[in-house]
Amino acid sequence: MRRQEFIGMFCLLLTALIWGFAFVAQVQGMDSMSPMFFNATRFTLGAISLVPVLLWQRGNGNAVEPTDVAVSGSVTHDTASSGTVPVFREQVAVSLFKAWVANPIIISVICGIVLFTASTLQQYGILYGKSAGRAGFLTALYIVMVPLLAFVFLRRRIGVLVGVAVALSIIGFYLLCITDGFGSLGLADILLVFTAVLFAAHILIIDELGAKVDAIKLSFGQFCTTAVLSWAGSLIEGSVDWSGAAHSWVPILYAGIGSVGIAYTLQVVGQQWVPPTRASLLMSLESFFSAVGGAVFLGEVMSPRGYAGCALIFIGTLLAQAPAKLPRFLRKE
Repeated sequence: MRRQEFIGMFCLLLTALIWGFAFVAQVQGMDSMSPMFFNATRFTLGAISLVPVLLWQRGNGNAVEPTDVAVSGSVTHDTASSGTVPVFREQVAVSLFKAWVANPIIISVICGIVLFTASTLQQYGILYGKSAGRAGFLTALYIVMVPLLAFVFLRRRIGVLVGVAVALSIIGFYLLCITDGFGSLGLADILLVFTAVLFAAHILIIDELGAKVDAIKLSFGQFCTTAVLSWAGSLIEGSVDWSGAAHSWVPILYAGIGSVGIAYTLQVVGQQWVPPTRASLLMSLESFFSAVGGAVFLGEVMSPRGYAGCALIFIGTLLAQAPAKLPRFLRKE
């Protein structure tokens, strides 16, 4: 194994560790702050923590700028035939729309709105559930939902392993959350499942719209958007509480600078040197580390049924990222 690849794998493993333990910080932050105000301070610090990375990137010229969409070059207009005018107008409208969604600022705002919604629901789910491990595994369902949403809305093909992953994840969710009939399903669980759906949608939106936008700039823009919306929500609901923020300054710093600035930078570095499949599998350990962090720092203990459910969800997330082509020993030659 090359030295760079080993370093990259270590960076991604550390990223998963930081992200997993961030669920502990999110639980602790709810002791003295509202979900909206916690996210406002967290994403503000996260955006600020990316400024040095942006300055370093700018100085080294490593940014990948978006490709401009030329409106005039994408339409044709035959002036000899009046019947082409509606077609021309439609082509111009399509071209203008493509140019609009190719704007990095607009893409960042769109991603930020989705991220704000997902993060707010997640934080309320953590507030009501008070469990870092449970929140980590339920949020990890987004990994399984990404290929499903891609199949439904983008008509992307899915393999047999994705079907197996979905089945295992559903069984795992049942074991983890439905302990005494469906009446035992709590509001926190429902919110965290919706959070997973939104995070999956967030990934697909970035994949479709943000492919030609520099990753760091996109992250900075969406973090700024999320912070602004969270501040607006905090002011509207009157939940700005600086004494509560002072009480939870350690969780805020960890969730803001640690899980956003440091972990995201490590992710970018690691993914440059590690193949995509191996990288995604390493980052899937986030859910495992959330359970470890909950047990070590919060004293969380699940029932054997709950741990079995977490194990099935974890296996499901691994299978959902496996190559679509089955291993040779499983294929019929």
